[in-house]
Amino acid sequence: MMQGMFADYLELTKPKVVLLIVFTAVVGMFLAVPGLVPWQPLVFGTIGIGLAAASAAAVNHVLDARVDAQMRRTAKRPLPTGHLTEIQALGFATALGIAAMLVLTLLVNPRTAVLTFLSLIGYAVVYTMFLKRATPQNIVIGGAAGAAPPVLGWVAVTGEVHAHALLLFLIIFAWTPPHFWALAIHRRDEYAKVDIPMLPVTHGVEFTRLHILFYTVLLFLVSLLPYLTGMSGLVYLAGAVVFGIWFLYYAIALMRGQDLALPMRTFSFSIVYLMGVFIALLVDHYIQIRA
Repeated sequence: MMQGMFADYLELTKPKVVLLIVFTAVVGMFLAVPGLVPWQPLVFGTIGIGLAAASAAAVNHVLDARVDAQMRRTAKRPLPTGHLTEIQALGFATALGIAAMLVLTLLVNPRTAVLTFLSLIGYAVVYTMFLKRATPQNIVIGGAAGAAPPVLGWVAVTGEVHAHALLLFLIIFAWTPPHFWALAIHRRDEYAKVDIPMLPVTHGVEFTRLHILFYTVLLFLVSLLPYLTGMSGLVYLAGAVVFGIWFLYYAIALMRGQDLALPMRTFSFSIVYLMGVFIALLVDHYIQIRA
């Protein structure tokens, strides 16, 4: 029973999403300094940002519990199945959030704590409670919260919001719409069933495909900024171009094809894309240092 409850609480944190968030935050930490990251902001910054992301995910479960129960993709989550109550989930989210703020304030720096708290509120409350149900541009506007982790990582190490950190923010911000809209196409009928105004529901699949292509082109251009501004070198540029063209291939194929599996393949590749671009940033950073 204890093992099953632990699995339910773990599922509340959306561990795959949290790992991606923590990964981009850690890359932001390493890019913020010319050498190795001091151990304290690396360790405690990672823990604090990860706990905050897990807290936001748990709040999302609570706020979406009734909708989740009606969607095939989410019907087996701990709240719809009754494995956990909303009070238990909310208490868990609160504990994680308090722990995150204490770790970041006392062991990292207050600015990171404030920015992380604003990101938590932006995703868990502003996006989930309001934007998600108010406008088909929900994921564009709400994407700011999801784009914050590399900035949080940078601030955890340096204590300041640097222009280069904002370039990392822009990459994730531009990446979020094509990433999520590909999934929304695949789950269009489920979103329609629960009256969530995702773009494929309100404007149709063809219109959404066009927007995915537009944002993928925008993402490709934004991804060149670290090189064009001198933040990164040729190694990163090569990675950004390769992964960018690869993503464009998926976006164009999505526009042209009727393959029902293509939206999910595009969604899955978008995660590979983001990890690949951030790894290229990291590799380029340390190659430049050695040079």
